[in-house]
Amino acid sequence: MFLNPVRTGICDKRRALSPFRVLLRAKVIRPRSHSMAPRGVSAEEKRVRLLEIFHESKDFYQLKELEKLAPKLKGIVSQSVKDVLQSLVDDGLVQGDKIGSSNFFWSFPSQRGAMMHNRLATVKENQTSLQSQLKDLRTTINAETLARPESEERKAALSQLSAAQRELGELEVELSQYGACDPIVIEDKKRAVILAKEACMRWTDDYVILLSYFTRQHGVDSEEVRKHLGVEEDYEDIL
Repeated sequence: MFLNPVRTGICDKRRALSPFRVLLRAKVIRPRSHSMAPRGVSAEEKRVRLLEIFHESKDFYQLKELEKLAPKLKGIVSQSVKDVLQSLVDDGLVQGDKIGSSNFFWSFPSQRGAMMHNRLATVKENQTSLQSQLKDLRTTINAETLARPESEERKAALSQLSAAQRELGELEVELSQYGACDPIVIEDKKRAVILAKEACMRWTDDYVILLSYFTRQHGVDSEEVRKHLGVEEDYEDIL
């Protein structure tokens, strides 16, 4: 059966023997005064303080309990406890499990040490892999350098390449100034004109069909409808 040291008073005795309390009694550091104007607490500092609750008490908690304890013990605003706790869970610093209808969270100092050990092993593996890649790249560079010895012919070729690249850049700048005359742009405009003409023809046919239907249904002269709508007689012949 687990006992909550915060609720049983055991946590106070352990905290009295912590290094923080020793330094506090020796007046090496000054205690935080909660009566002073509160300064902003960074997200990382909140994570450290919340994790201290678990490590100092070595107990398990529910979210509601942490929201009550964090402001009193560590000066963490209760509204931010949930997000801070979730970030610790995501990083594997705090474990959680659902028992019945409640979620419990816990963390022990040994778990953090094991996690840091695993991270160190992963970093070492990545370092070894990167060092191997670096070695291969250096080998390739040396091989390519040997395959391309310096010579007058090579210098001339490189100079010609550089001049060609400069000329290409100048031509691209000049071409951008005549963008409206670009053959590709002109071709796109021609296709756009064709599509627009086809659309106009469809609209004209739709207009003729609607006009014919309206005059038959209502017995109205088509000339009167055209005049009322402001449509000229040569409307159908514009295209």
